[in-house]
Order: sequence, then structure tokens, then C-alpha cells
Amino acid sequence: MSNQSAVNVLRTQYGQMQGWLNGTLEGLTDEIIHYNPPGIVSSIAGQLAHIVTGMDFFVLGLAAGQTPLFVSSFAEKSGISEPPPQGGDWSAWGKRVKVDMPLLNAYSQAVFAEVDNYLASLSDDDLQREKEFGPAGSQTVLWALNVFILNTYCHTGEIACIKGLKGLKGYPF
Repeated sequence: MSNQSAVNVLRTQYGQMQGWLNGTLEGLTDEIIHYNPPGIVSSIAGQLAHIVTGMDFFVLGLAAGQTPLFVSSFAEKSGISEPPPQGGDWSAWGKRVKVDMPLLNAYSQAVFAEVDNYLASLSDDDLQREKEFGPAGSQTVLWALNVFILNTYCHTGEIACIKGLKGLKGYPF
């Protein structure tokens, strides 16, 4: 049995998650990125903007206690046409938000890198610290990190489905 720390497992999972997301985004055109499928599902642009800003605000902002990159080093250059709603209607925002993929890709890479830096700074004991996570209340850092693994994989699945609806291969594997 491996003697690997929980933090190292999380770092591996976040790296794999980034690879899965990036692979799922391959082969997209601007038209497909902004296509709004019928029903309540957001466009790929909305899914991706939600994943990246969510990780930035939730993991870096709330868990790590850092200023989110969206309002600091990537202010006005995240590639996202408008900020995510603060407690508002995410589905409406996800259908209308526009993205500039090269800028959003740079922002996304910076968020993932900063999350990895944060994870590398943690000990396994740090994962059990309680923090306030808005409407979710007081939770452990581990809880928050796991929520974002699940969040990203769920939305990556929605992106893959939208690609499939447009006749493209969804997942990279």
C-alpha cells in the first residue's frame, strides 16, 4: 500500500481533472462554444466560465484566503464577458455569457497553477481546518476541494454532451 499523503492525492486529482477538461475542450469552434442547447443547460462558454471562476472564488478565495485572480491579476482580461452572478441566476448568466477562448485559457491555466501552489502549501492536517463557505456554512478545506473536483467533472460531462449533440467526440479518451 502506498504511503502517499492526502494532499498529494488531491494534487494528482486536480492535475488529472485539468487534463480531462482541456481534452474535452479540443476541437471546438466559437459557434459551438456559444451554442445554447434547448432547455436549461448553459452553453459550453457558460459551463467553462462557471468552472474557472468558481474554482477561483471558492478554492482560491474562500479556502485559501487569497484574492481571486478574476479581480486581481486577471481583472478585465479573463476572457469572460461579465462576472458571475453573486447569488443570482446562474442559468441565465450561463446562457448569455461570452468567452474569448485564448484569454479564458490563460486565465484557466493561471487558476489551476495557483490552486496547485495552494495545494502544495498544505499539510494533511490543514485539510481538516474548518472555514466558512458562504451558503454551505462551515466546512473543512477537504470538503471544499472535493466539491470542486465533483463540480468540474460534472460540468465537463455537460460540455462533452453538448459536443455530442453537435456531432463531435465529447471526452478525449
